[in-house]
Amino acid sequence: MAEDLLSSKKINMKKISIYMAATGLVLFSSLQVEAQSKLGSILKSISSKQTKTTTTTTSSSSTSTGTPSTLEIGQGIKQALELGIAAGADKLSAKDGFFGNMAVKILFPPEAQKVEKTLRTIGLGSLADNVVLSLNRAAEDAAKEAKPIFLSAIKQMTVADATNILLGSSDAATQYFKKATTAQLMEKFKPVISASLNKVGATKYWTDAAGQYNKLPLVKPVNADLSDYATQKAIDGMFIQVAQEELKIRGNTASRSTSLLQKVFGYADKNK
Repeated sequence: MAEDLLSSKKINMKKISIYMAATGLVLFSSLQVEAQSKLGSILKSISSKQTKTTTTTTSSSSTSTGTPSTLEIGQGIKQALELGIAAGADKLSAKDGFFGNMAVKILFPPEAQKVEKTLRTIGLGSLADNVVLSLNRAAEDAAKEAKPIFLSAIKQMTVADATNILLGSSDAATQYFKKATTAQLMEKFKPVISASLNKVGATKYWTDAAGQYNKLPLVKPVNADLSDYATQKAIDGMFIQVAQEELKIRGNTASRSTSLLQKVFGYADKNK
């Protein structure tokens, strides 16, 4: 009886062992399948991200390199000039835009420089300073009128104009603007300059300065047209600023703030 019981227990233990082994194998297989499934999902996700990154990089690269179409050249030049003109006009129309910039600062007219020198010699330097300051304040007022004139010239630019500017000399855009806008600038600037000269007291200062000078013995009376002079110098200053902005875009790659500018001017760099 005891032997039968023992034998029965051995058989049960063997069955339990077999059952546990089978259960463990099934559980391990299930975990293995689940792990493989998760690994597959992770690899698929990584592959998808890599594909998107590659596509984005390739797309970005293709928009900023290569040979631009004639349409892109036209758009790129206009975009560059619009940025440059806006920056230049804003700088010059701000307070001290002319007065604080030695490249464009308006001084006494050439024929009146002897007046300035004489005034300073006889202790009237402050009167001479007032003339110079008022001339530059008038030019800063007039510069506000320049931006729409330049922008209009950009809109009228042809593809041929744009290509000639892109592949032309370093001041090709400036020369284009001189031809396209000088007459309009003169027309717009003259009344603004005249009004501003009166507003800031330039006419009075100049009348006083010329009067003091003309009173001196043995001097030839001077009678410079301050309005014409200031108008021309204000326009000259605008073109000087435009030329500086043009050089920035041509020579400074950091100024090419869009992929279109990078592509168009990168192409120009390679063809010069």
